[in-house]
Amino acid sequence: MLRTSLWFVFIAVGALFVANISITTLEPWGELQKLGLGLLTPDFLSLPGFWQALINTVSFALIGISLAIVFGWLLSLFFSLTPVRLFCGFIRAIHELFWAFIFMPIIGLNSLCGILAIAIPYAGVFAKVYAEIRQESDQRPAEALAPNTSRVSGFFYTTLPIIYGELKNYTSYRFECALRSSAILGFIGLPTIGYHLETAFREGMYSEAAALLYSFYLLIISIRFWAKPRLLVFACIGAVLLTSWDVSLSSANIIRFFTYDILPWPMRAEGYYTGTQAVTLPFAAIGAWLLEVMKTEALPGIWQTMVLTQIALVCTAVLTLMVFPFASRRFHSAGVTGTTQMLLVILRTTPEYILAYIFLILWGPSMLPAILAMSLHNGGILSSITAGNVNLLQLPFDSSTSRINRYLYEVLPRCYGQFLAFLFYRWEVIMRESAILGILGITTLGYYIDSAISSDHLDTALLLIVVTAMLNMVIDSLSQFLRRSLRISAHLKVELPTS
Repeated sequence: MLRTSLWFVFIAVGALFVANISITTLEPWGELQKLGLGLLTPDFLSLPGFWQALINTVSFALIGISLAIVFGWLLSLFFSLTPVRLFCGFIRAIHELFWAFIFMPIIGLNSLCGILAIAIPYAGVFAKVYAEIRQESDQRPAEALAPNTSRVSGFFYTTLPIIYGELKNYTSYRFECALRSSAILGFIGLPTIGYHLETAFREGMYSEAAALLYSFYLLIISIRFWAKPRLLVFACIGAVLLTSWDVSLSSANIIRFFTYDILPWPMRAEGYYTGTQAVTLPFAAIGAWLLEVMKTEALPGIWQTMVLTQIALVCTAVLTLMVFPFASRRFHSAGVTGTTQMLLVILRTTPEYILAYIFLILWGPSMLPAILAMSLHNGGILSSITAGNVNLLQLPFDSSTSRINRYLYEVLPRCYGQFLAFLFYRWEVIMRESAILGILGITTLGYYIDSAISSDHLDTALLLIVVTAMLNMVIDSLSQFLRRSLRISAHLKVELPTS
């Protein structure tokens, strides 16, 4: 494990030499002072449209996650089949913002676009995790059933009672993630709280932005009180009733998108210039187009995405190893751990995209805002999980009174393997976020995808999205390979504290 860790550190240090981490704003500290003042003086009275945006944020997340649970569970039943496993890996590898970009030309920028953008990738996530939870559950009760017992009855009376708690905890955690996804969808124009946040930050209205952020934190913290499984049906009905379904679907538009708009430009060029919309197959021109896109956009985007990913991954690891002792009862008093846990809740509640957007305003478009944003957010998540696992450790009665000795010789050796499993699990997530942060001006794959969509080059955008998904699937496969070779658990038990 140590050798693997050192290789990752070595790669990240090398990546720092080629990364653009410059500060380009003229007065970053002046802007930081304005932001700090805004955070101290939130203005809750100047938020037009706030309540509707908050309702939309919850509704998009609730309906999207409900659809994802249903379809994710169905897919999990067939997850052992290679085509199903690859399909789930592909749909979860595409970020919610990229899914929204795909649906916008088909159905427009509306509630259905946001809901589908959440539901599809989360269905892929649920399929994988639900299948793993079911496979790794205790099989002895099921093996004791009579031979003629139906599979449905056997599942509900033996397997489900065993895995229900884990399913509930993971689904609750993913609902929190869906709320964050719903919020950042507002940054591309959907009517969630992110739309108002983007406006407030862009126009320098930091007091209003602070009020929106604090409201979002309260929403996340309140999940434990109102997001109950027994209330899910009623909550979904309310979300459906409160959501605007003003969607104009055109079958002609859908057919045109899949049969014409996303085809490579050389296939459409002749029909475009003659006005016939005819499709041809000039193989040489298609090959030249593909080579040009890969050379000028895909490969540079992949390189920058991987550079950013590896730096952020190692920074996340370092931050987690430094912070989790302050959140664990094995090292500090309740006052210190409580304060640290509260700070970690804020870090993991704030989406990387929003953090990066804030840092971008302060320091300009470079990798520095993205590295810091992803390190803080993912470090907050991993610190909470690692501290919770350390709290479960049974230390010997003669455990060292020195915190540093206890950390280095008694705690870290016992929790490091599981920490690496969590970190490798977040690797593909960090890669997806690295790609999507290109929308903010960092030259990762998201930058080229956003540029292609802005230029109405849907063929190029779709190709780059597929490249992003394939890259993410490679990272996921490599992560699983490392977990198997190091013999560390790939099964994540997620119980994040909320206060």
